[in-house]
Amino acid sequence: MGEPVRESRAQQAQRGREAQSPAQRSKTLIREYVEAFAVAAVLALVIRTFILQAYKIPSGSMEPTLLIGDHILVNKLAYGLRMPDSLFGLRMEGLGLGSYVVRFGTVHRGDVVVFVFPRDRSKDFIKRVVALASDQVEVRGTQVYINGRLAPDPHARYTKTAAGSGAARVYGDFGPQVVPPNKLFVMGDNRDLSYDSRFWGFVDMRDVEGRALIIYWSWDTEDGWPFPVRWRRIGDLVN
Repeated sequence: MGEPVRESRAQQAQRGREAQSPAQRSKTLIREYVEAFAVAAVLALVIRTFILQAYKIPSGSMEPTLLIGDHILVNKLAYGLRMPDSLFGLRMEGLGLGSYVVRFGTVHRGDVVVFVFPRDRSKDFIKRVVALASDQVEVRGTQVYINGRLAPDPHARYTKTAAGSGAARVYGDFGPQVVPPNKLFVMGDNRDLSYDSRFWGFVDMRDVEGRALIIYWSWDTEDGWPFPVRWRRIGDLVN
């Protein structure tokens, strides 16, 4: 006689389900759905915490690069693996929260970064990196000097004050000052409406959460009615 035919695991599972009562099958199905949902929730949490996170732009401080109502994705692995600032809203000392476990990327001048606001750690800000550690930075009116040289500043926008006017010089002046170790000097592209390093100081590298990557949605709630979606902005890289 030949050897008995062995059932596959799928066949065994199917036969086991057929032997169950309707109530048992219902409980098994519910458990499978719950397990699938739990796995998906954990995966989404890991991605949001360590890899990619969505943010909405609430102000005009980065115009015209980012507009009010833009929704962006931020690459949280751009500069390394960083622990979240809290667990379920709670900060606990000794767990290394809010610090980098490992670094494998370099911040460059011109990067648009999201960071923890130094004066209120419950808030996230987004600005452009203008100067790095050991750079001497100086802002005079509408001009930015890095290490004594006039720096290219193609993203800057001035709307409320005339270039070179006394108001612009008083409002935007900074330095000259050397950026301390492990710090960044950041500014908003919309210089007349940006609350940035000129007024509250430097950003600690440990507080940089990631680099702005792409606009995945844009919603013009002020001037876009009845067609508020800015279709042309969707998919634009943040540069």
